[in-house]
Amino acid sequence: MTAALSSTGTRRVLDLGPAVELVSKEEGHRQPLAPEFVSAADFSPLEVAYDFGRVRREDIEAGPRNIWRYKKLLPVPSDVERIPNTEPGCTRLIRADRLAKELGVKRIWVKDDTGNPTHSFKDRVVAVALAAARQFGFDTLACPSTGNLANAVGAAAARAGWRSVVLIPSSLERAKVLTTAVYGGNLIAVDGNYDDVNRLATELAADHETWAFVNVNVRPYYSEGSKTLAFEIAEQLGWRRPEQIVVPIASGSQLTKVDKGFRELAQVGLVEDTPYKVFGAQATGCSPVSTAFRNGHDVVQPVKPDTIAKSLAIGNPADGPYVLDTVNRTGGAIEDVSDEEIVEGIRLLARTEGVFTETAGGVTVATAKKLIEAGKIDPDAETVLIITGEGLKTLDAIEGRVGPRATVPPSAAAVREVLGD
Repeated sequence: MTAALSSTGTRRVLDLGPAVELVSKEEGHRQPLAPEFVSAADFSPLEVAYDFGRVRREDIEAGPRNIWRYKKLLPVPSDVERIPNTEPGCTRLIRADRLAKELGVKRIWVKDDTGNPTHSFKDRVVAVALAAARQFGFDTLACPSTGNLANAVGAAAARAGWRSVVLIPSSLERAKVLTTAVYGGNLIAVDGNYDDVNRLATELAADHETWAFVNVNVRPYYSEGSKTLAFEIAEQLGWRRPEQIVVPIASGSQLTKVDKGFRELAQVGLVEDTPYKVFGAQATGCSPVSTAFRNGHDVVQPVKPDTIAKSLAIGNPADGPYVLDTVNRTGGAIEDVSDEEIVEGIRLLARTEGVFTETAGGVTVATAKKLIEAGKIDPDAETVLIITGEGLKTLDAIEGRVGPRATVPPSAAAVREVLGD
């Protein structure tokens, strides 16, 4: 237990498990746990630092079948599983042998996060953000979103009995609009792209002290939820790290936190400290991090997004420079793929493994294919692809590209004729 200032400036006793303080990413300045996301000392992002103590495999394996089995590695209360929440996590890790054969590699695993409560990995990060927000005394859950986060915040707030305020670009896919509005919160469409919406959210967060903007003022805690992908992958592989992993890039937070999760597992002795490479995937229509990597830059230049992969359409990714650091440190690479390649990636995963992914997953699969063909992914090394969302959310991407092979009268002969049998 530690004491800290709440969102309203009052002193509260916090239970955020093993979390002990916040540390700036650039110069390592340390400060008390608080709902803050930028260091006043060096103006860099803040992230959570821990004192983990003893963490044992058997304790994790005996835990609930959701992300709270890893609560000793997260900034959440010691009784987090007892508080109403969406209980995300423990999604499938599929050995994708047919996809591996198609791509010409030895072994691929697909981490299928479409099985979460609102069918994307965002349920993980929102659950952690909500748990921390309770401790800081907030009463409203909010976010700017490209869609999946909007779904997750709407559902989590409804489950918790909180008010929600969700801001989205007005051009968002219709399915994602409807699957947020159904939860009955305050859904507001904004004329502009995600970067415009994000700026607006930052403004509102400063003016509304009881609103927890999950990816703004409580971002350090929210982002830690992505580590649970690494924790699950390692546990599902028999407590080991994969040799290669491909992660889609939007803000870049997921990729850096998956890497952090793998490192923390080794730190506490849950896995061996074996080498692994992290690869990043972007859409060509919004590829500022891929472009920086290709040009050997350590600064990411903002772009105006123009891609069907709207959940990745962040033209000014907050964690872009840290993605470059992670990929370079692990010996990976970053690549981008066209809208046409994205659609082919969606269809390839669906027809080989029976997993229907949204456009972000199409980016991951298509990028993996491109990296394999370029010789950057080792075909003999075990590789994991992270599939972050459900294909039913982005049906527009395949509209007109798939459908009935034929329309026939109700006759067996007509069916046989179409099939050539």
